[in-house]
This record gives sequence, C-alpha cells and structure tokens, in this order.
Amino acid sequence: MLGSESGGPVLVYIVILAMVAVFLGLRLYAVLGKRTGHEQVISKPAEERIAAPAAMPRVIEQAPEARDPARQAIETRAQSGLRAVIAADPTFDVAGFVDGAKNAYRMILEAYWKGDEETLVWLADEHVRDAFVDAIRARAEAGHVLDNRLVSIERAQIVDASVEGRAARITVAFDADIAAVTRDAEGNVIAGSLSDAVETHDVWVFARTLKSSDPNWKLADTDEA
Repeated sequence: MLGSESGGPVLVYIVILAMVAVFLGLRLYAVLGKRTGHEQVISKPAEERIAAPAAMPRVIEQAPEARDPARQAIETRAQSGLRAVIAADPTFDVAGFVDGAKNAYRMILEAYWKGDEETLVWLADEHVRDAFVDAIRARAEAGHVLDNRLVSIERAQIVDASVEGRAARITVAFDADIAAVTRDAEGNVIAGSLSDAVETHDVWVFARTLKSSDPNWKLADTDEA
C-alpha cells in the first residue's frame, strides 16, 4: 500500500509538468512559429556567400561567306564577253589573267617611269608603245626624271570583254596607290612626294589573237577612269 500511495503524488506532478511544457510550447510557437515580415534576416559571412557566375556575352558565330576571287574580279556586263573568250579558247583562266594583268600594270608603269623602251616593246601594242616612248623622250628633253613607286594595287577588275573573229579584248579597271616624284636634272624635287601616295584610277585594254603561237596579252589602249 505504501508503494501505491507514494506513486500517486509523483504521477500527479508528472502530469502537471507535462501540461506546463505543452502550454509553453504553444506560447513559443505563437510567438516564433509565424513570420510577420519584419524579422531581420542574418546574412552569411562574405566568405560563405557564393556569387552567381557572371553571364558571359554570347558570341554569334556566322558561317564564313563564300568568296570566289574569280567572280569578284568580273563586272556583270563583262560576263557574256568572257564566256565568248572561253568558248574560243577553253584554256583561258580568269584568275590567271587578272594576276597577269596586275603584273603587266606594274611592269609597264615601272618601264615608263625608268624610260625602259625595250620592255615596252613586248608588253604593249605598237601605237601604245609609241605614245609611251614619245612621253619618255619629251621628259628627257626637259631634263626631268620620274622617281615613282607603285605602293599597292587595290583593285583589278574585268569590266568588259569581247571577241571579234580571233581578236579578243579584255578591259581591266585598276585602282592603285602611287607615290610620285618628279626631279630635275640636278635631282631636286620639282613635283610630288614619296611620302604621300596618290590614288590613281586607270582603265586598260588588253588584246590577244586567240589560238596564236603568242600566248601573251598586250596593252592595246589606256584611259583614266
């Protein structure tokens, strides 16, 4: 009987303590269990924050534009004439011709500037060669010397072409930068400057007899664009 009588009060205290704990828990939940929107947010230390990676600019890769050097070297109105040249001479190569025309442009100009009449004989037709030679001799009589330099050829484009019988003619437009100086007999500069290139625009006509033993195209006419 002593055990049962002594256990009664203990059980009562346990029940009371449990009720108090439940009551306090409910009160804490009422205060802390809900967010009101005014709570202070404690941020993490700087070393614990992980920055989001910066967005990298997106590179838009475009497919390289197809470039055909031969097609770019031909003006539209010259295409039919070039087809006639190729029909008459299947070995004709547009790209090779344009490269040859640029070389001829440089060689003829340099020969004229230096007074090299022999080079002009096999690069130009007779009437064109005679015009260059006359200018060379007139320059020499005046005691003038050309100290010119072809800096660059910016453009060499076929702008016209034709075939009449076996005679083919192809017109090429040149855009070039030339440093030009004229000196007197004593070497003094009387015109121009080697430090400033001058833009030049020339239109030259090259001619050749197709299927002949001579494969070279010669300068047949000159003009300024």
